[in-house]
Amino acid sequence: MTMQRATKIVATLGPASNTPQRLAELVAAGIDVVRLNFSHGTADDHQKRVVMLREAAQSAGRTVGVMADLQGPKIRIGKFAAGSVFIKAGQSFLLDAACALGNDERVGLDYPELIDDVSVGDVLLLDDGRTVFDIERIEGSEIHCRNRHDGELSNNKGINKQGGGLSAPALTSKDMADIKTAAALNVDYVAVSFPKSGADMRQARELLCEAGSDALLVAKIERVEAVANLDDILHATDGIMVARGDLAVEVGDAAVPALQKHMIRMAREHNRFAITATQMMESMIASPVPTRAEVSDVANAVLDGTDAVMLSAETASGAYPVQAVEAMVRVCFAAERSQTIALQTDALDKQFHEQAFKRIDQSISMAAIFTAFHLKVKAIATLTESGSTTIWMSRINSGVPIYALTPRIRTRYRVSIYRGVYPLLTKYIATDRDELLWQAEDILIAAGAVEAGDLIVLTIGEPIGKAGCTNTMKLVKVGEYRRPKPAPG
Repeated sequence: MTMQRATKIVATLGPASNTPQRLAELVAAGIDVVRLNFSHGTADDHQKRVVMLREAAQSAGRTVGVMADLQGPKIRIGKFAAGSVFIKAGQSFLLDAACALGNDERVGLDYPELIDDVSVGDVLLLDDGRTVFDIERIEGSEIHCRNRHDGELSNNKGINKQGGGLSAPALTSKDMADIKTAAALNVDYVAVSFPKSGADMRQARELLCEAGSDALLVAKIERVEAVANLDDILHATDGIMVARGDLAVEVGDAAVPALQKHMIRMAREHNRFAITATQMMESMIASPVPTRAEVSDVANAVLDGTDAVMLSAETASGAYPVQAVEAMVRVCFAAERSQTIALQTDALDKQFHEQAFKRIDQSISMAAIFTAFHLKVKAIATLTESGSTTIWMSRINSGVPIYALTPRIRTRYRVSIYRGVYPLLTKYIATDRDELLWQAEDILIAAGAVEAGDLIVLTIGEPIGKAGCTNTMKLVKVGEYRRPKPAPG
């Protein structure tokens, strides 16, 4: 049996991954979740991709989740008559809400409220910080700026305010419509862009429920305010995305590595999953191999404890989408092999000293992790309805693979993003506990996860089939006790 990769890979779909053949190649390469970027494409485009993906994953016998990523508020400049202009260092330039088509002196705004959000002395960063404007005065519809560096500025580039403070709401009217689309597509996760607090995530949850979806929510941490309100956001969401692009523009690039580690640690302590994203293998948009710096970046995210690493343009529009996934797989494997497994102290301290267990199923989960680690069992098998036992187990790195055996197709997809968790579908036709445990053994053997004689930890709940009722842990030697043969006649 080969070692399984614990860290999951999220791949963004786009023109470079838009055919059944390419999706089949990406599934074979090892993707675990696909991201639908709702900043681009129509509802029909997304639906076709979901259908193609599900078919490719089913053919390969793989479980691949689907995440809808909402666009969020996009604060941008307008268009230029010539498409772009060159602005010299020290040149004055106007952001003018009343301007229709820009020139080399001014350009329009698609967010006129920006005028009320800024003050003299503020710094605006355009095009991911490639253009830096210092605000000198504000007159009517005009923000008078001075440019710091020579450079080109083209149509519809994004605007960030250094230090944060823009008032645009996290959920726009487009996002609210897209939530309904995501629900209709039966996606497994919905990512919310630019949330500032837990209230934004609670609003998204309410809209998602109204649309008839129980998809897991992902808060993209990309605003200064979100960093300050991280604890509140973690209580209101199922997972976070360390969205390093816009975040770096707002807080400064040097602050991002430490924030990444902090956010991943906080997510694990709150029993939430974490995705690390943005420019992880950026050079592979045009190159068949990553840079050494990119390899180190992915490896460090794995060592930080992230649940998943994400590819964006690399798989959406790059020339080497499959190679990018394969490279990420290699790096994740190598980083995981280098880790010393010692039951992460910080996570355990939080779990056992700062939390009072009020649920039996959470206590069983922690007992299973301890037992599996100290007895060096081959696998943990959790028979689960909702997947909650697997998220608790996966927050602590025991070095033992966790198999989520579930009769619910929905749960099978939802747990596919948890680090070190591998979903397997079971029919759960048995109502007798022993019969169900025998069935679990058969599924694990068929999947190549265990062999006869291996020691495993099994968790199960009674009454069988009811979510949130895990109340039993059992140590089993595979094949030692088999079901009795039916009586003759």
